[in-house]
Amino acid sequence: MKAVVYKKYGAPDVLELTDVPKPSPKKNEVLIKIHATTVTAGDWRLRKADPFLARIFNGLFKPKRVNILGFELAGVVEAVGEKVTSLKPGDPVFASCGLRFGGYAEYTCLPENELIALKPSKLSFEEAAAVPIGGLTALRLLKQAGIKAGDQVLIYGASGSVGTFAVQIARAFGAEVTAVCSTSNVDMVAQLGAKQVIDYKKEDFTASEQRFNIILDAVGKTSKSASRHLLKPGGKYVSVTGSPKSAPDDLEVLKGLLEAGKLVPVIDRKYPLEQIREAHTYAESFRKKGNVVINVI
Repeated sequence: MKAVVYKKYGAPDVLELTDVPKPSPKKNEVLIKIHATTVTAGDWRLRKADPFLARIFNGLFKPKRVNILGFELAGVVEAVGEKVTSLKPGDPVFASCGLRFGGYAEYTCLPENELIALKPSKLSFEEAAAVPIGGLTALRLLKQAGIKAGDQVLIYGASGSVGTFAVQIARAFGAEVTAVCSTSNVDMVAQLGAKQVIDYKKEDFTASEQRFNIILDAVGKTSKSASRHLLKPGGKYVSVTGSPKSAPDDLEVLKGLLEAGKLVPVIDRKYPLEQIREAHTYAESFRKKGNVVINVI
């Protein structure tokens, strides 16, 4: 099968499209024919080993544990292991690959667990592939902060993958959202449901007189110390730099919101697998709105 492999850390040109053996599912795994995947921050950061801790996870001098990136995907189940009961061949699915990665390929095997679910029927494979990482991160951070109806929520970095999902999920929980993004993204973020949008190029959000129950840093570019004064008593600050707790039904929660039309994946650009280097270059530029999708087939 075709797959994008990298054997050393570095710029996007370390990514090579080549032939590798097609995997076979173990007893508790499903074999997925991948239709679409994405370029997440986790992908390009692991590719270039930034931060340095990526080397601790994947090999000090060269990639060892993960050689095929791709953090999330959507596709069709082609085969299942003998102990798999919840999925069958022909099922359309979307999934987070977790720290296995593996989405930059025609096929991959994933365990039958909470990180894989039937694809929402109204979503294309491209749209579904863009959901798991950003959506799960946003949901888990908001749940960690104890979000509830009526909360005042500030989302910093509201135009990226996590941010666009966080705006919509917070609204679905009945919260009022203030979003922070750049000038070119103000209208888009407002359309996602933010009641107020602060253009950080024109205004310092930390000077706001409003106070919030939750502040969510969706890009890891601010800090609790810089925004602590904006929190109401008992308010919570959460960030993508942390490790939010997961629950077994998180992906099903997202699926419910998607099927109800309360959550819509934002896709900025689409690339074929053959243009994975260009896709990484763009995603790493910090200019993307929402998600960058890779079409595998």
